[in-house]
Amino acid sequence: MKTFGTILLFIIFAFSSCTAYSQKPKVIKISDGDSFTVLYPDKHTERIRLHGIDCPERDQPFSKAAKKFTSQLVFNKEVNLVKRSTDRYSRTVALVYLKDSILLNTDLLKAGLAWHFTRYDKNLEWQKLEEEARKNRKGLWADTQEPVAPWLWRKNKNH
Repeated sequence: MKTFGTILLFIIFAFSSCTAYSQKPKVIKISDGDSFTVLYPDKHTERIRLHGIDCPERDQPFSKAAKKFTSQLVFNKEVNLVKRSTDRYSRTVALVYLKDSILLNTDLLKAGLAWHFTRYDKNLEWQKLEEEARKNRKGLWADTQEPVAPWLWRKNKNH
C-alpha cells in the first residue's frame, strides 16, 4: 500500500508541474523569437516564454529572423500551451504546440534560430537538433563569426 501512495503522489506532482490549458489562447503580440503574449477567450492575457530554448537578443544577429519565424508560425493563431514553470519576469514558461501538433520550441532549433538552453532543459533530442542545425550551417550557424549565446550576450551587456 505504501508503494501505491508513493506512485499516486508522483503522478499528482508530475501533472501539477506540467499544466496543459483547456482554453486555447490566441497569440496577439510577438516580443522576440522566444516570447510573446496570448489572449484567452475570457479576455485575459498572459506573457509566454518558450521552454528550453533561447533565441538571439534584439541587438544580436538573427534576432529579427527568429522573431519573424515565430511570428509567421503563431501570430494571430490559436496555440496549445503546456506550462513548465514561471520565470523571474512572471512569464509562463511553456511548450507551445501549433494547430497541427508541431512544437514551436523544436522548430526554432531545427531552423537554427535558437540555442538549446541546457541550463533549464536536459533533453538530449533537443541538443541533437541544435547540433544538426550547427552542422548544416542553418540560421545563425551560417554566420561567419562564432555566434554568441544570448545568456552570455546579456551577461556581457550588463557589465
